[in-house]
Amino acid sequence: MSGICEGRIVVITGAGGGIGREHALAFAAEGARVVVNDLGGARDGSGASAGPAQAVAEEIKAKGGEAVAHTEDISTWDGSLSLIQTAIDAFGGLDVVVNNAGILRDRMLTNMTEAEWDSVIKVHLKGTFGPAHHAAAYWRDRSKAGETVDARIINTSSPSGIFGNVGQSNYGAAKAGIAAFTVIAAMELGRYGVTVNAIAPTALTRMTEDLGFVQQQESAAKEQLEPVSTWSPLGAENISPLVVWLGSPQSKGVTGRVFSVSGGFISVAEGWVNGPSVDRQGKWEPGELGEVIPDLVAKAAPNATMLGTRPTA
Repeated sequence: MSGICEGRIVVITGAGGGIGREHALAFAAEGARVVVNDLGGARDGSGASAGPAQAVAEEIKAKGGEAVAHTEDISTWDGSLSLIQTAIDAFGGLDVVVNNAGILRDRMLTNMTEAEWDSVIKVHLKGTFGPAHHAAAYWRDRSKAGETVDARIINTSSPSGIFGNVGQSNYGAAKAGIAAFTVIAAMELGRYGVTVNAIAPTALTRMTEDLGFVQQQESAAKEQLEPVSTWSPLGAENISPLVVWLGSPQSKGVTGRVFSVSGGFISVAEGWVNGPSVDRQGKWEPGELGEVIPDLVAKAAPNATMLGTRPTA
């Protein structure tokens, strides 16, 4: 039986371990040819090694799949361009880009350095923009040449970006930016046959293993399972089925959405909307707003928790 991504050509950034590795294996299992990108650095982005990407590519090939490794830095312009070109050179085209690469340099705002801010923004935000840009330019040219394009970009946001998390102003800002980037890119690229979506996953990986809210979710979920269950509620492998489906031809009608995903849970995240409002049909004086703004805030729904739910009293 053919998989739902049979013959699709997929590039995945940060695929040397964790969620990205699971994406690569899952796409290959569904018939895709995969470019496995990973710089091979530490969790904070330091260092580099070709080993992780090569190992995943070899793992796919050992199972009868097709894969090549790419080990350049996709947060650079040339590195992201070479990623897209690698897919074209190795497999003759490109159908799906999964932007997954990321690093963490958590720090409270008052203690965060410029380097800690810049590095996280570069890897996550520019590292999403670069591959998406070069892939979109390739697909636009194919579309203008009269070819039928049925392509996908799948970005990786985070609960820290769409809901917020203390100590992650750099990471959260980047991930919120990715969510907005997804919505706008979907508006722009639909005319070329490209859909753009994002996931906001929660899983236990090297990136998240010491984050308190993730550990609490894993413990709470395990308490509800049968004692004999070996399923890991926050296993990285639980994230990939949604990503593979979003990369398949079956997802053609879905674009511009951000999906929360964890374990067996999938939800469409609903974006910012205007809440309680007032309009005086004229200019306000600053002093008048003391009687207006607190009332609007009191009527508004509170911000969501890290679980994407309204806080209880």
